[in-house]
Amino acid sequence: MSNNTLILGLQWGDEGKGKIVDNLSEDIDVVCRFQGGHNAGHTIKVDGEKTVLHLIPSGILHERSICLIGNGVVLALDALDKEIKNLKKRNITFNDRFFVSSACTLILPSHISIDKSRDKTESIGTTGRGIGPAYEDKIGRRAIRFGDLGDKTNLKEKIGSLVEYHNKLLDLYHQKPHDIDEVYEEVIRYEELYKSYCVDSQDLMQKWVEENRSILFEGAQGTLLDIDHGTYPYVTSSSTTAGGVSTGLGIGPKYIDKIIGISKAYTTRVGEGPFITELFDHNGKMLAERGNEFGATTGRPRRCGWLDLVALKKAIFTNSVTDLCITKLDVLDEMKKINVCIDYEDDLPVYKEFEGWLSSTEGITEYDSLPNNAQIFIKYIEDFVRSKASIISTGPSRDQTILR
Repeated sequence: MSNNTLILGLQWGDEGKGKIVDNLSEDIDVVCRFQGGHNAGHTIKVDGEKTVLHLIPSGILHERSICLIGNGVVLALDALDKEIKNLKKRNITFNDRFFVSSACTLILPSHISIDKSRDKTESIGTTGRGIGPAYEDKIGRRAIRFGDLGDKTNLKEKIGSLVEYHNKLLDLYHQKPHDIDEVYEEVIRYEELYKSYCVDSQDLMQKWVEENRSILFEGAQGTLLDIDHGTYPYVTSSSTTAGGVSTGLGIGPKYIDKIIGISKAYTTRVGEGPFITELFDHNGKMLAERGNEFGATTGRPRRCGWLDLVALKKAIFTNSVTDLCITKLDVLDEMKKINVCIDYEDDLPVYKEFEGWLSSTEGITEYDSLPNNAQIFIKYIEDFVRSKASIISTGPSRDQTILR
């Protein structure tokens, strides 16, 4: 039986999924993205060279991996085109190893205008990339899909009625309307992407399962940003949890054999919304500096706080996590005292305090080589959330990882 693995974030995103996907995809046949858009940013460091991927699955860096963008992803064609061109400059090949679902909803320039003008009044803290409005059109059953590029007459009509609708919305925000012909020209500019990569992704998924290929499902953002189970309304517009795999790729849950949930050894959040363990003192500043906490997509500084075990335990349940992965352990190396939240009282965190280990864990690859206090800290987390930390990341590079 093949071993199909799901990797997803258990916090508000930015947990370090890209590195772990990259680490595990070396021996994987297929890597799939199933939700989100180019608001995701997966940073991978190989031989000192940093790559940030927003749409293309991290497996693209491994020659043997096939990559698929599933139907649950909303697609900005200009962003995809740019990403492909940048990777091709580095001699990364795409022929017969990169596919995009015909059912992906397209992000139009008018979606971006709606997103930006709306966020000025509503302040949810979106990335302003048109992702929310594109998902709205998908649910409203009026979206343009990637496969629509195959029928230009039909495409022009669809774009016409959708942009007309968008212009009415933009009028409410006192923004200038979009020209229908210009939007059509912008979309058709990327016809080559359609010709090269468009597929019926569900047929492909079925074929790969029948051929017993090993598949890695790459989640974007994190559980606490899930449209249903996150800190609503300060969430993303897609299903970031395990359920999103089945809807975003058309594959049943029994084909997911292993679910790796990723959490930092502390907590971060970008943008607005509640954050019960947020720190405003020197500890918060130290986490931000040592953890280099700036968004890979937006460059926005991340809010930092202690690890929230109550939220983590719930996220592990929501996703049926089989393996816990703790990242950025080395960021805590210089902390004299380390806290974790074990309960809430009147919306305030109840903490358990640990003695810091005050020695470097960076680059350690064997669990037994970790300082004793670091092992005590990890053991407590495992016992509290009832899940074994089978992967521990001790630095940004591919090889700075403990696999248990």
